Amino acid sequence: MIGRVSRLNNQADMKVVIGAGEYNNNPNWLQTQESELNLLKRSDWERKFSGESLQAILAEHVWEHLTLEEGVEAAKICFDFLKPGGHIRCAIPDGFFPDKDYQMGVQIGGPGPKDHPAASHKIVHNYKTITSMFRKAGFSVTLLEYFDEKGDFHTQNWDESEGFIYRSMRFDHRNQNGKLGFVSLIVDAKKPF
Repeated sequence: MIGRVSRLNNQADMKVVIGAGEYNNNPNWLQTQESELNLLKRSDWERKFSGESLQAILAEHVWEHLTLEEGVEAAKICFDFLKPGGHIRCAIPDGFFPDKDYQMGVQIGGPGPKDHPAASHKIVHNYKTITSMFRKAGFSVTLLEYFDEKGDFHTQNWDESEGFIYRSMRFDHRNQNGKLGFVSLIVDAKKPF
């Protein structure tokens, strides 16, 4: 694995998925799990990558497992390993999605049993908190999909080749016939040149 990481570090467009899980929706990206690349352990990052060596980082439903303070720290670590102009595409549960069942499923501590994936949720972000968090780490932030305080959904076109997000308006199977069944708050956090 060390030889592979060294070889990948030499590529100009290295892209990494954090917390890839069992699905590989971004097949040309380096897939990682928390056990090998913890967002909060700079030593994990230093062991795998050189500073400013990454073009993109994707995290789909990862940042909600961190407190706000941990989220800022993780963003700062990512910032140091992204090239200028590189970005993090981050998707998280949306605290302003006006659906009671959705909110129950994504709430802090989860909806029930300790083995439920949401049991380790530490925060439910909205577009204000997630943009503030990434800006504190030095990023400029573009909102791609989100609900506002009034429950209105906002979206803009985004290129899935820059980080495919399944739990999105376009790709989640629960969004059918003009009804949103499950979406994420999605942002691109870009490191300035």
